Amino acid sequence: MQALEDLDYLAALDDDGNLSEVGIVMSEFPLDPQISKSLLAACEFQCVSEMLTLAAMLTVAPGCFLPPPHNASVLSFRRDLQHPEGDHLTLIHLYNYYKEHGDGWCPDAAVCPRSLHLADLLRAELLDIMQRIELPISPPTFPDEDCILNLTRALLSGGFLKVARDVDGQGNYVMLTHKHVANLHPSSVYCGRTPPPTWVLYHDFSISQDNCISVAMEILPEMLVEFAPQYYLSNLPVSESRDLLMELRDRLQDTVRSEEEEEVSLKEEEEEEEKDLCCLQ
Repeated sequence: MQALEDLDYLAALDDDGNLSEVGIVMSEFPLDPQISKSLLAACEFQCVSEMLTLAAMLTVAPGCFLPPPHNASVLSFRRDLQHPEGDHLTLIHLYNYYKEHGDGWCPDAAVCPRSLHLADLLRAELLDIMQRIELPISPPTFPDEDCILNLTRALLSGGFLKVARDVDGQGNYVMLTHKHVANLHPSSVYCGRTPPPTWVLYHDFSISQDNCISVAMEILPEMLVEFAPQYYLSNLPVSESRDLLMELRDRLQDTVRSEEEEEVSLKEEEEEEEKDLCCLQ
């Protein structure tokens, strides 16, 4: 039932419970539905090249970093590969580095070369599918700031189901969809950052002795309110996070309503002025 509910939130089902037009296109890809939805959203936000890379890396190589030995040079190399704005962007940077330099450097960074090979093969397959069904493919612009912003929007369009909030400023994250508490995976670029990001989009949550969320990206709650379906927010379990999001949603709706009313008022004033001019003539 949860899987069907998630598909409904992703607009992959119609009112009869069958695949919608969006769902049919999503089903073309051998991907998790949330990643498929993000890939489709990337067409709108013109970050398809980056999202193709990320879809492949998240599917076959999210754990491509091997446990590092206690070696200063390996740790230094890894830090050079990290992107300061999140683990998703680190995966793109890692793939691009692999495409530019091959895989000879992988042992020096304790990175699994086979994971990168598989990601490369999957990315090529995804690109073929997009070309076959004639979806627009935008050129790469990473790491431009506009590209990163648009990539975040695309990720949230499909990944809003996996968001967590730091509830105490100490890196203890509560999942929005349930009340599990987790910490960032030790490999995250955010580990050691003070304070940690308040809101994160994550790829995976593992239940263990030390619950962890892996592959995390900092987001603004305003973006979550913008891209998550309204009924999804309303259906979240009762929590402080839900209350904050609902309050934010109401404020944003009031702002939009005020802007629309102001626009209507200005239009009416312009029409009155035009009438007055006609009368004078």
